[in-house]
Amino acid sequence: MSTSTPPSLLARRAPLALPRRQRETLDALTRVAPFEEALASAGLWPLRASSIEVLQLNVGKLCNQTCRHCHVDAGPDRDESMSRDTMELCLAALAASDIATVDITGGAPELHPHFRWLVERVTALGRHVMDRCNLTVLALPSQRDLPEFLARHRVEVVCSLPHYRAVSTDRQRGDGVYERSIEGLRRLNEAGYGEGDPARRLVLVTNPVGAFLPGAQRSLESEWKRELERLHGVRFDALYTITNMPISRFLEWLVDSTNLEGYMERLVQAFNPLAARGVMCRTLVSVGWDGRLHDCDFNQMLDLEVAAHAPRHVRDFDAAVLAGRRIVVGRHCFGCTAGAGSSCGGATAG
Repeated sequence: MSTSTPPSLLARRAPLALPRRQRETLDALTRVAPFEEALASAGLWPLRASSIEVLQLNVGKLCNQTCRHCHVDAGPDRDESMSRDTMELCLAALAASDIATVDITGGAPELHPHFRWLVERVTALGRHVMDRCNLTVLALPSQRDLPEFLARHRVEVVCSLPHYRAVSTDRQRGDGVYERSIEGLRRLNEAGYGEGDPARRLVLVTNPVGAFLPGAQRSLESEWKRELERLHGVRFDALYTITNMPISRFLEWLVDSTNLEGYMERLVQAFNPLAARGVMCRTLVSVGWDGRLHDCDFNQMLDLEVAAHAPRHVRDFDAAVLAGRRIVVGRHCFGCTAGAGSSCGGATAG
């Protein structure tokens, strides 16, 4: 971690470290309509899940970086970690269902002591694994063989990189992060990633460095592929654009910079019914490090569990009930429905 990056909100005892305070801050915006009203205008209220295609596991908040926009408030000073017993419950839920994909995230999920064991168990069940990687974790001595491990198990690697140039990346993630990220991409390329092989799929994820929406995903992907190949000789398969969610550290920045109301109004004005129909929560269930169930990773960080009629812990996982549950929403959800939409899989419309 760069010495110029701040500690987590929790370590600073910042008010917005508390999910309740984050929700209250958004709810106090009287000029921003409730998200339920936007859904109702699009004929989507109440919003319900349609299936479960992805089981997302947040295995903890430990990370080797402290990024300024992080919605998890992850960092080296966080010690929340999914227990082996909870992982076993997740595997049991998976085995009893036909869920095709397991999305492993954090923090830096690779720093979890049972990460590789979990990957091996999930792939043994014949399910596809996605690893949400911050790239710089590959530079750690304990992770030198990680690209080869991921390639051996046909893991899709989804890597965060704010920009293909250093200045924007380091501004958001800390000095030197860009250089280590490029080295991580080179090592993934050496392991066979980014060459069009579906068994070694490499995806980059970019989010804006500021209070604005991302550009068009398709055109940005072409630009990024051209520039990263030209500048560094590195290759990748796809680019996802993700809108910064107004929670946690990014919410604190919005408040401190007096951008909160303007940003929220921008999200509301850009509400897209087509994007709302494709939000990730309709086909995903998120499991927190403590085993509690949530509609998405963002709801998880705001301490919003699934609706009361559905199982609330992975020990009680019922795929049939969860596949038709009512989705819990809030004003932060405008981040997923603005413009072309935003999800863990990038744009959802357009």
